[in-house]
Amino acid sequence: MSEDLVLLLQNIGLTESKAKETVKNKNLAPTLEKVIHSAGFQDKHSEKSTGALLYALASTITPGAAPHLDYLARAIRDSKLNTTDQVSAAIKFVNDKKEIDEAKFNEECGVGVIVTKEDVKKAVDEYTETVKDRLVKDRYKFFGMFFGGAKNIPSLKWANGGDIKEVVDAKMLEVLGPKDERDVVVKKKKETKPEVKEEKKVEETSATKAPDMFFEGELAKLHVPGGNPQIKPELMVEHLKATGGKYVTRFPPEPNGFLHIGHAKAININFGLAKAHNGICNLRFDDTNPEAEEERYFTSILEIVKWLGFTPSEVTYSSTHFQKLYELAIELIKKDKAYICHCTGEEIQKHRGGPERGPRTACVHRDRPIAESLELFEKMKTGGFEEGEAILRMKMDLENGNPQFWDLVAYRVLKTPHHRTGSEWIIYPTYDYTHCLVDSFENITHSLCTVEFMQSRYSYYWLCDALEVYKPVQWEYGRLNVANTILSKRKIAELVNNKHVFDWDDPRLYTLPAIRRRGVPPQAINNFVHTLGVTKSDTVIEVAKLDAFIRDYLNETAPRLMGAFNPIKVVIENLPEGYEQMLTVPNKPRDPAMGEHTIPFTREVWIDGSDFREVDDKDFFRLAPGKTVGLLNVPCPITCTNVIKDASGKVVELRARYEDAAGFKRPKTYIQWVAESPKHGSPVRLDEVRLFDRLFNHANPQDKKEVPGGYLTDVNPDSLSVEKGAIVEIGLWDVMDRWAKSSESKTDYEAMRFQLTRIGYFCVDKESDLGDFAKTKSLKDSVKKLILNRTVSLQVSSALKNKE
Repeated sequence: MSEDLVLLLQNIGLTESKAKETVKNKNLAPTLEKVIHSAGFQDKHSEKSTGALLYALASTITPGAAPHLDYLARAIRDSKLNTTDQVSAAIKFVNDKKEIDEAKFNEECGVGVIVTKEDVKKAVDEYTETVKDRLVKDRYKFFGMFFGGAKNIPSLKWANGGDIKEVVDAKMLEVLGPKDERDVVVKKKKETKPEVKEEKKVEETSATKAPDMFFEGELAKLHVPGGNPQIKPELMVEHLKATGGKYVTRFPPEPNGFLHIGHAKAININFGLAKAHNGICNLRFDDTNPEAEEERYFTSILEIVKWLGFTPSEVTYSSTHFQKLYELAIELIKKDKAYICHCTGEEIQKHRGGPERGPRTACVHRDRPIAESLELFEKMKTGGFEEGEAILRMKMDLENGNPQFWDLVAYRVLKTPHHRTGSEWIIYPTYDYTHCLVDSFENITHSLCTVEFMQSRYSYYWLCDALEVYKPVQWEYGRLNVANTILSKRKIAELVNNKHVFDWDDPRLYTLPAIRRRGVPPQAINNFVHTLGVTKSDTVIEVAKLDAFIRDYLNETAPRLMGAFNPIKVVIENLPEGYEQMLTVPNKPRDPAMGEHTIPFTREVWIDGSDFREVDDKDFFRLAPGKTVGLLNVPCPITCTNVIKDASGKVVELRARYEDAAGFKRPKTYIQWVAESPKHGSPVRLDEVRLFDRLFNHANPQDKKEVPGGYLTDVNPDSLSVEKGAIVEIGLWDVMDRWAKSSESKTDYEAMRFQLTRIGYFCVDKESDLGDFAKTKSLKDSVKKLILNRTVSLQVSSALKNKE
């Protein structure tokens, strides 16, 4: 790493760590170095705001604008360009121009334009009159569209975004007054006894309601449809005619594995941006590799997208365009922009400079005659070559510092039958060739992807322009990763094959099917992604932070039930034989809207094994010989009077006395319990309760790559424990019956979610056998096997738990 370059980058305000990180970027670093010299800051420090603009220039400059890099850097230095919007406009203006008309440059880039807050207020006042009816009707739900419309007012093109938002906020308050009950979605109550509050439908959550993140920050800087220049103006005319000026996005997964937590961010951004602007978003399967694609991946991906609450405008496939892609490849060869190559992978790597990053050289096939490449490409298509014997490469720019210009592969021979097209094709286009062209075919306005594809943006544009087709805009955002886990498809496959986990949907993994099976509500995932916002930086989330968010969401939506692990029977001796009292208990304390249910209280009850100690302790506030505790929702406390053990000395039963509430102070602790009442089917006995913990011991298990066995040596052997013999109160049947009435698929068992009081949040696992419940009035009459998964613990400290 060049220490001199690190110091140079610090001249424009980069921290030492950011400077070192930037130096590693072989594409950005030389461009930024040139920009700093052009602006004259090689020997002095710039203002921080000026440095930020120089960095923005270097990181967003296009190949067509690169010849004018010096001019643009000086314009920033001289305070002609003072915002990132002006820098973006300047890059757009000079793109592909041989000479710069300074007067037009100043006009197009807002040089010298000052927009005061009064100007903003006047413009917003005028705009408000044009949308006032809609504003009054939709009230604060109209904020996103109102703010977006205000930002697009021509006279405010160069206004400060913060000023616009401040004025918009003030105008909404002036017209509507403060937020009130009309701005809150309130579920109507039935006239009869309150029902349990259902979890909010996905349609009512931020999954489909445009949040501010699409109108603020990085996403607010995106161009409006029609704002991206084309190599031929008529291409944009045709595009706008096809789209009607709408935003068109797509979520384009490869169907070669299951989606993971990072894809949840991609899904929310792509579908969310389209939704925020009343546009459309397609789900496109990028199915160009038949060797890795399986039906189960196609099915799972579509299910997960719908589970998260999104409906694709259309489900499309790259393979639909195989013929058109093939025809364009022929056209690319005819333009002398592609050629047939017979180099091996090792030879290609060597020509690209090898591991030593030496000089790049052209292979002997690069300058073969066009006619010869056309003939060989047809031979590839008709089976004249075996796999690896011939490829089609794009003739790009080997001198460019960006590896994405080093003659990328466009087609290869693969003789594996395709999932959709069978054996019709034996040559298949690569991602680098296919992706931008199918974006073009589908008239995508915003091709959104993660930052590792930033260098691919330039080859994306190169290919669209080389073939003179409509060119979408590619824009990158930071990835979402989670600590203490592995997201690599290959490594998850190893975990499955080595029996470290059940399958790809094992709740210890962070694939989206696994997260779903663990009982995490889709709304919680969407809301979590929205709280993170969208930036260019990758985000690594601690598992504890995600769990806390899920816990908070479930705290508001999940009904409470009582249950016990390692249950101990308690016989309350001073209650008569056959004693029965029906108690009405809230589904959530202090929240009447959540409803209520009834349970029996009888002479015999079961308590959790951890709530009793034969040897008392001053810091232990639960049940012990001679000690009094309260039973949740029961009027009077109980006192332990006797302990009964079996021959081995194990405690098998407790005897207790039901106290007179009037004669006792309020107990320090209340514990959960479950009645013994065969008449009511109580308790509900569970076959298994699965308690999941971290799958890996360390935050980054991939750090173990130097250790024999690698990341697999970091697997936590205690990541799963199984409780047998656990019991739950009969309120469980209410939860399950409501699910049976509301579930459309009747297979989404994980949607049966609840809190086991003082234990954690749980759901029903898919391996449960619910029997033929369609023929019974209640699931309690059909269930044959019942397995619960712990979604997340209550995270109560041991010291506090002792005192509960």
